[in-house]
Amino acid sequence: MNRQPSIDLVERARALAPLIMREADETERTRRLTSVVTQALIENGLYRALLPKSFGGAEVPLETFMQMQEEVAKADASTAWCLGQCSVCAMTAAYLDPDAANEIFNVAPGILAWGAINHEVQAVPGGYTASARWDFASGSRQASWLGAHVRVVEADGTPRRKPDGSPEIRTILFPVTSATMHDVWDVIGLRGTGTDSYSVDNLFIPEKLAALRDDPAALRENGPLYKLSTNMVFGMGFAATSLGVARATLDAAIELARGKTPQASKAMRDNNAVQGLIGRTEAQLRATRAYLYATAADVWHELSQGAVITEAHRVALRIASTWTIHQSAAVVDTAYHMTGATAVFNANKFERRFRDMHAIAQQIQGRDAHYEDAGRAILAGNLDAPPTTR
Repeated sequence: MNRQPSIDLVERARALAPLIMREADETERTRRLTSVVTQALIENGLYRALLPKSFGGAEVPLETFMQMQEEVAKADASTAWCLGQCSVCAMTAAYLDPDAANEIFNVAPGILAWGAINHEVQAVPGGYTASARWDFASGSRQASWLGAHVRVVEADGTPRRKPDGSPEIRTILFPVTSATMHDVWDVIGLRGTGTDSYSVDNLFIPEKLAALRDDPAALRENGPLYKLSTNMVFGMGFAATSLGVARATLDAAIELARGKTPQASKAMRDNNAVQGLIGRTEAQLRATRAYLYATAADVWHELSQGAVITEAHRVALRIASTWTIHQSAAVVDTAYHMTGATAVFNANKFERRFRDMHAIAQQIQGRDAHYEDAGRAILAGNLDAPPTTR
């Protein structure tokens, strides 16, 4: 029997883990993925996990993407972060003219990266012109194309607005060769992501390369994956990434505890306090993972049955992803402190995972404000019934 392509991506990610781990030191040192890791991810189709099948992508279910991220993150958080970022960027193909999508994603290496929303473009005949600089472009050092999320202003300078009165936001796309890259990513965690800045000067963007991303009116695909916004998938993918980091850190602490005898103390494996701490932390991590995946499964089931995305779905995904990132950070903290002075040595990789996990928790997907947004929606009392485990 042939294996399902979606499951195969998870198996491929697991098989690549030894290679990713061997390259992790160089990834950290150079502050970008190594060419051998990038090529392995490309050859195994991992960057195409969320690309529509109509363009040769895998278009996997949300849970499969999350599992892929989790497996890669166990080996190296920076690699998983870049992969997750660029995989979600590929969802833009669902909103593009087919010729444009093929030009971007089906010409090697076919990788798109982008940064934070900022700035504006001016409408001109046939497209737009842009002069701006953007930050936080994870994976940009492997990309062949870059994107930017911008407000649109008309030729006379007035903002273009959607029918509901909100500003029109477009995702402009252009070859990386059209931009100037700025090497600014000197940070304490996720060092290998190469999350640099980039700029363009008076660059013309053809209309076909200015997508109304996450706008249902512009959507060209019918699968349940594209009922989800890219922000929702970012959140769940990065939450799964944090689970992978937490799992690897706790496993390393458990392995250490099996053989370590601290000075003037009994063996860690025989210490009741250590035993209890490991048991509780294991339960914490398993419960967190179960919650995240149950939420993903419930939302996916409803979307697959023809449901449209609702505010209840958005709240469920947001609080599950935010909670998972925070709980994963707590697991990493526990494992780090449990291992004592051993954790501070580079050779043991505890300190890298500690730094990486806290860099993840500082990103937009881990903001405490998400709880406030969810609480406001819940208190308003106008949510549909939230998804429940089947």
